[in-house]
Amino acid sequence: MRISRKQFALAVAPALIAGVLAAPASAAAPTCAAPVASTTQPGYLVADPACEPNGTPFTATPESVVHTGIRDGAAYRIEVPKAWNGQLVVYAHGYRGTGTTVYVDSPSLRAHYIARGFAWAASSYQTNGYDVGQGVRDSYALIDLFRQVTAQRARSVYMTGASMGGHITAVAIEEHPRSFVGAMPVCGVLGDAELFDYFLDSNVTAAALAGVDIDFPLTPDAGFADRWREQVKRILPALGVTTGKPPVLTEAGRTWADVVERRTGGERPGFAASFAYWNAAPSSAPTADLPFIFGLYPGLSGGTANIAEGNLTDNRFTLYRSTDRLLPTRAEWQLNRDVLRVAPTARPSRGLDGVPRVDGRPPVPVLSLHDIGDLFVPFSMEQVYARRALQNGRAKLFVSRAIRGVGHCDFTQAELRQGFDDLVTWVRGGHRPGGDAILNRRTVAAAGFGCRYTVGERAVFGAVCPVKTGAAGRR
Repeated sequence: MRISRKQFALAVAPALIAGVLAAPASAAAPTCAAPVASTTQPGYLVADPACEPNGTPFTATPESVVHTGIRDGAAYRIEVPKAWNGQLVVYAHGYRGTGTTVYVDSPSLRAHYIARGFAWAASSYQTNGYDVGQGVRDSYALIDLFRQVTAQRARSVYMTGASMGGHITAVAIEEHPRSFVGAMPVCGVLGDAELFDYFLDSNVTAAALAGVDIDFPLTPDAGFADRWREQVKRILPALGVTTGKPPVLTEAGRTWADVVERRTGGERPGFAASFAYWNAAPSSAPTADLPFIFGLYPGLSGGTANIAEGNLTDNRFTLYRSTDRLLPTRAEWQLNRDVLRVAPTARPSRGLDGVPRVDGRPPVPVLSLHDIGDLFVPFSMEQVYARRALQNGRAKLFVSRAIRGVGHCDFTQAELRQGFDDLVTWVRGGHRPGGDAILNRRTVAAAGFGCRYTVGERAVFGAVCPVKTGAAGRR
């Protein structure tokens, strides 16, 4: 499934529920129930899980049976094929902003799961925001809820999720190692707080290269967003970046692009177009008039992602590089001298409060997909997880596949289906499927990086990849 720029903007902005919701599929005259007050979260509403957010009813396929409801302040949706194979996929959705209406939706691979005999279950979670811990609790609760609602127990359970749902997936399998047989995070935040470090890095290096002084308030006052906006509007001309338009980079802007490239996974194909795409994309409120990356500055929220007390970001010892030379250049030393340094006052949580840590200790096979041009949740998240798994002696349980896309979660159905099918084969037979050598700098920088598992060309990358045949790359 490819995500358009319009769809992406909706995904990162606060979730808006349609004014009129459609009715459950079983009703003779579809009318939807109005959102109801949450029984667990004061001030929250829970949308009818029998309806889609766009106001259309959610209906079962001829080959399936659907169960929907609300339990403990979270909406749930469960679909079971009539020819069920006894296995369940739990799906975790991504970040939906900070609105106070929660809603459930269906995984991209819904039709594929049903066709292969898998049941699936999804939760709205009780909260919005970057609340990974609540996402883990509500997703894990679906396993027992499935048994209660269907009167059948799944003999094996897979965990999957997109974006923040990838963070939820990584934490869930470590928190409940005996509950899942395999996991498939996609475009996932597999590096926990290192995502917010990247947001910090992008902004402080831009300011340093532009010669604009900025600050990082641990407790931002009501006027900080406006002050940040004015600072950014002095940074942008020095870099050659204009909101809503592809950048025409200055020398300082080109250096900044080189720094961001290395902080997001290293030199790799398609980065220039990806950098232009993300700098032309607008951010969300309260800085919707700024380029996307600048609206992610952690100083706007005190470094907490509005979910935990204290600053999670840390760049005290980060060495910013714009080249791959053995030793830093004079210009690189100057950048590191000038950049704003920020010290953390909090750490990722070892439990489910705040921002939960991802240890990189997968107890089951994990197959992940990531766009190499994604600059919202960058490709480097895969590398962080891969390094942690390697350090923990779990490298053989992690396979990462690079996809040649520039958007966030910009996957085709064929790429997702292949990934899931290969994960299932791995779990059943023990044969580890192929992946990309994401920790090898030369491999990542090669012109054909990402070709092997990309199915369908994106215009940004052109036709660099050779025509592929066979199961691994059929077009």
